Amino acid sequence: MTTDEEAHHPVLLDEVMHFLQPAPGRCHLDATVGAGGHAERILALSQPDGTLIALDRDPRALEIAARRLARFGDRVRLFHGNFTEAAEALAKAGAGRAHAIVLDLGLSSIQLRDPDRGFSFQQPDAPLDMRADPTWGSTAAELLAQVSERDLADILWRLADERQSRRIARAICRERRREPIRTAGRLADIVARAVRRKGGRTHPATRTFMAIRMWVNRELPNLEETLTSAKDLVEPGGRVVVISFHSKEDRIVKTVFRDQAREGYWEVLTRSPVTPGADEVRANPPSRSAKLRAVERKGCMK
Repeated sequence: MTTDEEAHHPVLLDEVMHFLQPAPGRCHLDATVGAGGHAERILALSQPDGTLIALDRDPRALEIAARRLARFGDRVRLFHGNFTEAAEALAKAGAGRAHAIVLDLGLSSIQLRDPDRGFSFQQPDAPLDMRADPTWGSTAAELLAQVSERDLADILWRLADERQSRRIARAICRERRREPIRTAGRLADIVARAVRRKGGRTHPATRTFMAIRMWVNRELPNLEETLTSAKDLVEPGGRVVVISFHSKEDRIVKTVFRDQAREGYWEVLTRSPVTPGADEVRANPPSRSAKLRAVERKGCMK
């Protein structure tokens, strides 16, 4: 196993399996396969003939997952694509609908450490890309070069609750006139100089980086679109499990599932979100913000 696979810690692994209930003879969909941690356990628990259809929009993640899952042979099918393309992946695999679906919305440590992606200010020389799929769309640098100051301030406030959004947007737009903002380090320095925030456990650019990443990748609109259509992707009696990592994601998950439950599509299995225990947080600190919600499609499992 490579260093990337060894470094991967799937969040809430036991809890995901508890709610997902992988089993032989069933089709499972991991729409955010990442390095394959959840997928590996699903395939192990659904032996000998349970199948898995897995998507990820990050080509490198798919390469890592392919190595990790190779021993399961043709029980697993991997597709490059956003989770909004789950229906197309199911159709290509000839599956129609899945018996269980999992979405892990977290940014992986592999992506954060990649010096070519620009997700983190811990890699100051990284090009300011931030695309989860480097083959699609505009980079963060390209978008920051075009967005208006007013729209940028709105993005920072709306997506990350950044209280100094106007001050940060003003500084970014001023500095880009001097020289294009091309690296993660330069963006972080601009934000750090602009805000009036001293001390604290987090870097002053943390919220800015999160908001820009979410904006570049259309994370919230894509999530809402996928969850809204999930009722048509899962068999009656099947389950959907979602792990989110910040309040805006969790609010969308909660709201879509609640509203569709009122319409008769779902039974909500988690009245409150399930969170990691103290042991998991100690072993994997990024898991501390994870929240799991699960629903079951009303009807009888085929």
